[in-house]
Amino acid sequence: MTALRKLSFDAVVIGGGGAGMRASLQMAQSGFKTACLTKVFPTRSHTVSAQGGITCAIASADPDDDWRWHMYDTVKGSDYIGDQDAIEYMCSVGPEAVFELEHMGLPFSRFENGRIYQRPFGGQSKDYGAGGQAARTCAAADRTGHALLHTLYQANLKNNTTFLNEWFAVDLVRNQDGVVVGVIAIEIETGEVVFVESKATVLATGGAGRIYASTTNAHINTGDGIGMALRAGYAVQDIEMWQFHPTGIYGAGTLVTEGCRGEGGYLINKDGERFMERYAPNAKDLAGRDVVARSMMTEILEGRGCGEQGDHVFLKLDHLGKEILHSRLPGITELSKTFAHVDPVNAPIPVVPTCHYMMGGIPTNVNGQAITQVNGKDQIIPGLYACGEAACVSVHGANRLGGNSLLDLVVFGRAAGIFIEEQLQQGIEYNLASEEDVDRAMGRLNQLDSNDNGEDTAQLKKELQSCMQNYFGVFRDG
Repeated sequence: MTALRKLSFDAVVIGGGGAGMRASLQMAQSGFKTACLTKVFPTRSHTVSAQGGITCAIASADPDDDWRWHMYDTVKGSDYIGDQDAIEYMCSVGPEAVFELEHMGLPFSRFENGRIYQRPFGGQSKDYGAGGQAARTCAAADRTGHALLHTLYQANLKNNTTFLNEWFAVDLVRNQDGVVVGVIAIEIETGEVVFVESKATVLATGGAGRIYASTTNAHINTGDGIGMALRAGYAVQDIEMWQFHPTGIYGAGTLVTEGCRGEGGYLINKDGERFMERYAPNAKDLAGRDVVARSMMTEILEGRGCGEQGDHVFLKLDHLGKEILHSRLPGITELSKTFAHVDPVNAPIPVVPTCHYMMGGIPTNVNGQAITQVNGKDQIIPGLYACGEAACVSVHGANRLGGNSLLDLVVFGRAAGIFIEEQLQQGIEYNLASEEDVDRAMGRLNQLDSNDNGEDTAQLKKELQSCMQNYFGVFRDG
């Protein structure tokens, strides 16, 4: 029998990124006792690395823009396997969610008329594909994720969200009725194991890109929420769907935003040819990410790659000029100098497709309620919610459009918060976890603590990353 310190909340959100903090804010501002449990300081969550912007039809760049056009692009970009009802919800609610962020103080870049700046991104069109390239991605220079996290963190502090910073969630706790009633967590600084009890538990733990050897993801992106759900016996969805961003810095994997191509940059092979004109004559370098990544790999495999090994291509930005690069893409200039040892004002950046985003995750509905399957039928998991990259509302299908990730975070983090808020107002009744329930959740941790032999986890991780990198990439056989 395990005697653990217990902390009790109305709701606990696991993860302090964009989705997690948007969900916690929604509940905290209604006065509910809300905790945000995060293994890093919230503003160091991986959302901070999102560069390009939030794609949303706010009709700033084009007064005639329509969320239905955005929906069309998203459905098409998903290879038509995204959930169209969920996509409709995301695209139609998006403008309201973005304007809320503006009112919170998110420092968007601006057009000369004062409206939010929007840049073109791949896969965007007007008039259901018939009207040419759209500019729909709302940007704060090339540091939109950074601006978003700081805005949400400040709003959460203002509304008295309790932050459990540098705590690590280990496993879900379920009562005798199968209701999720909290998590077992470790306070990293002290090593103390604590039962964090809640009426609603939200998994917003981000992606799992570190399963690959080369990825744009931070070292914290290890799929913690996915693991917790799987260990609890719940299903995951579309987990084979991984996005490879066309422009990761060669040798480092660091993300170079699609906004570079939106501002007028383009890809070239070893012959200096702008090769995307062959693969996508209309969209060219602003084709969907899957199209661009496959085209780049084809160039490399057919011997037109750059460098001594011929294993990458170049992103050309120098023609944009120093003023544009320093005003619109300051972060990229800095990253290129640091990781590629190249000043994009003078020379092209070496890039290669790199694991970027997990389209799959814990299946949910648009309210963030986690879903599993029982006897082949969908069933809502009581007490458990998910949002952000850890969740699969299936708005991205087989390929996410650039800028839809941050939109996903704020729309579905907000939606989960609104739904839980309504449930808490109505009153959530459930049986508290017994000591036996907590002991059961502690079983795996106790086993790890008492085991003095077994597999070398560091070696297992290397082998897994190598396997994924070599056999689960842009092109797959089997």
